[in-house]
Amino acid sequence: MNEKNNIFVTQPLLPPLEEFIPYLEKIWDNKILTNSGPFHQQLEAALCEYLGVEHIALFTNGTIALVTALQALRITGEVITTPYSFVATAHSLLWNGIKPVFVDIDPNTLNLDPNKIESAITPHTTAIMPVHCYGHPCDVSAIQKIADTYNLKIIYDAAHAFGVKDQHGSVLNHGDLSVLSFHATKVFNTFEGGAIVCADAKTKQRIDHLKNFGIVDEVTVVAPGINGKMSEINAAFGLLQLQHIDKALVRRKEIDLFYRGRLAQLNGIQCLGDAGEMDANYSYFPILVGTEYPLTRDELYEKLKGQGIYARRYFYPLISDFPMYRGLPSAQRGNLPVASDAASKVLCLPIYPTLAQQDLDHVVNVISKGLA
Repeated sequence: MNEKNNIFVTQPLLPPLEEFIPYLEKIWDNKILTNSGPFHQQLEAALCEYLGVEHIALFTNGTIALVTALQALRITGEVITTPYSFVATAHSLLWNGIKPVFVDIDPNTLNLDPNKIESAITPHTTAIMPVHCYGHPCDVSAIQKIADTYNLKIIYDAAHAFGVKDQHGSVLNHGDLSVLSFHATKVFNTFEGGAIVCADAKTKQRIDHLKNFGIVDEVTVVAPGINGKMSEINAAFGLLQLQHIDKALVRRKEIDLFYRGRLAQLNGIQCLGDAGEMDANYSYFPILVGTEYPLTRDELYEKLKGQGIYARRYFYPLISDFPMYRGLPSAQRGNLPVASDAASKVLCLPIYPTLAQQDLDHVVNVISKGLA
């Protein structure tokens, strides 16, 4: 297959170019390119309304948002987190001089297992950083109970969880802070971007200072902040994206249901998550390739690639397997059996709004033929 016919695990939602041009013209006319311009302010307000959150601070990307979230809460010492995530989760801790402490994940959700958290708490533990993996909410009640008992902060890496709700409303309202990614591969994107969700204006003000070098005014700097501001072009694209997001989520749900209907009965293929979740965002479609399937996960990965289907092994290797982490006592594989098993089996299949039915049929047929 040639490049234009390849099927990738995700592709950015791109509204028609002609819809973006008026935004660019406004930026050109008012000559405000960054520094909390009008589109930046409009997008913050629009996201608060759409997501059902009190305050949101936009960032240039999700990683800088994670780094800043830790600074905003003055986190030090050790932070309990998951080995089953993108490396930015743990990298943000190292950037702040914080020691990651990895604990194992739940075998059903692949989120941080609350039952493993308490045994990892030491006198140096100051926070918990769980991840809403694939957009499926963590056990927020159990994690909050532990945090309250031990006086710990909670920062949720919610990179996958745009628009996700639970019985209490937006999942982003749990914990002390939630951090979003608006990278081009995400359900909602601003090309590059991210955000921190917080519950009160005072914390929002501190975050806004930290993302702008710690500057308060022309002569006042109150913290060693960073340049984490989102540009007007990125914010404008986000405003345009919001006009199309609901339609995109409907299509993602259709693809999710299609995969489940076709793959659920295949021996050795386990579909994760619950297609009946009304407020899911269907950001990824992970499967686990078990021993009953005739090919290993890596053999199926290569078979799909040979057919122009570029699935991804999210998340393999584990964060704890990388050189900067594997020397930590908590990174030993014997401490992380569930995460290690999932990393050896997981494969995320293509899911994005413009994925054609013939491409979906192609993906499923290649997987099904592995049983022949």
